[in-house]
Amino acid sequence: MGTSIEDRARVGVPYRTAQEEAAGDSRKHEFYLRSVRAAGGEPVPISLRLDDAALSGLLTELDAFVLPGSPADIDPDRYRAKRNPKSAPADPHRERTDWAIYKHAFASHKPVLSICYGVQSLNVFLGGTLVQDIPTEIEGAIQHAKHPTGEVVGKSADDPVHEVRLVPGTKLAELARASHGEIAERSGHAVVNSSHHQAIREPGRGLRVSAISPDGIIEAIEYALDAEQSASRGSGERADWIVGVQWHPERMPLEKPGGAFAAALFRALVRAAVGVAPQAT
Repeated sequence: MGTSIEDRARVGVPYRTAQEEAAGDSRKHEFYLRSVRAAGGEPVPISLRLDDAALSGLLTELDAFVLPGSPADIDPDRYRAKRNPKSAPADPHRERTDWAIYKHAFASHKPVLSICYGVQSLNVFLGGTLVQDIPTEIEGAIQHAKHPTGEVVGKSADDPVHEVRLVPGTKLAELARASHGEIAERSGHAVVNSSHHQAIREPGRGLRVSAISPDGIIEAIEYALDAEQSASRGSGERADWIVGVQWHPERMPLEKPGGAFAAALFRALVRAAVGVAPQAT
């Protein structure tokens, strides 16, 4: 018997940009909604134009969140850096929404999957910094985008593809091991797509690096409670499930290398959200 809509975890997904939302352009946003549905969740689009009260009210009704990619870049002022001319314009509406989601998710211990721009906003939210333009700031970097700005152009099959090394003992390493046939021949590696020109430089508070590309770029992070914090929660309380990846699992077809690993990420998010009751405050 299938799971009814009423029983599914409600997963909030903000629009990628205020401009796309205003234009009614949801083509790329739909990739994320589709992936949540395929994982057994019920996706809920989050407008970037909600006022504080409406946004807060909506977040309390949701069980988990996917923070999507974006052609915008985080305002460098947020991580105390001088703007690189290659940095794309910021989207204040998206930043405001991401920050509200992170504040709520951390306070209520709701699961989060942050993707591409989303992993960068997560890192900056927790006090981390960014590489503003990989080609001009990282010598010897491999190709991480097919377009100079990292924007998605064309079909997902056109994205550059590379391996990442998964850090042992992380959530990502455990997921990859469970995704049969989706790890490269050398144990501890996975195949991912790539479409970004920025990346994490210094990880933020409480974040653990969980995947690294061959050129040393941080490709994934996850929130890791220390032993004292975990003990203070008590044995009956769910641990935080907050994972960020620099690649685009929403655009990795199941039949392609890395596709099962990508689908497993969304399933893990939905599983983590099961039993997380909506928060009243």
